[in-house]
Amino acid sequence: MPLLNTIATPYAEALLQIGNQQGTSHDLAADAKAALALWTTSEPLREALGSPILEPETKKAVITALFQEKGVVKQRASLNLLKLLADRQRISLMGTVFERFLELYRKAQGIALAQVTSARPLTEAQEEQLKQKVQTMAGSAAVDCSITVDPSLIGGLIVRIGSQVVDASLAGQVRRLGLSLAKAT
Repeated sequence: MPLLNTIATPYAEALLQIGNQQGTSHDLAADAKAALALWTTSEPLREALGSPILEPETKKAVITALFQEKGVVKQRASLNLLKLLADRQRISLMGTVFERFLELYRKAQGIALAQVTSARPLTEAQEEQLKQKVQTMAGSAAVDCSITVDPSLIGGLIVRIGSQVVDASLAGQVRRLGLSLAKAT
């Protein structure tokens, strides 16, 4: 297990345990996804909160203003975890902690994670159909799809569920055709 996961796991397990005890695991997962979205898209936020110059109290005030008052996190346990990370000078691990929490949550709930790369944005109906097919492929009770758009695929999509990859993209078909032609000559 990588060092960051070794450090992040106790925090993630504690948050999951609180969620299980209070019956708020689903809500904590929603908080984790929202916080991760903000964290990963805002480099200035990561730099500011990760700065050793800022005191923990200042970081906690920023966390309250950004994450609680703006409605990014709605559960008290999520906010308390962020403040604890700030107190212990580990706020830079926030992304890793929430990613690990989501891994543990999915495992406990029997939810498969599918990473989907599409050539163009999907409609809600297409997303729903995709989720149903991925759920069947994964053989799980539920599926959590992470969808990204990559126009270089030309058309179609690529679905990754764990180590299983289904390449139904036009770029993949062209690549496979090229390999077949190269072998034939």
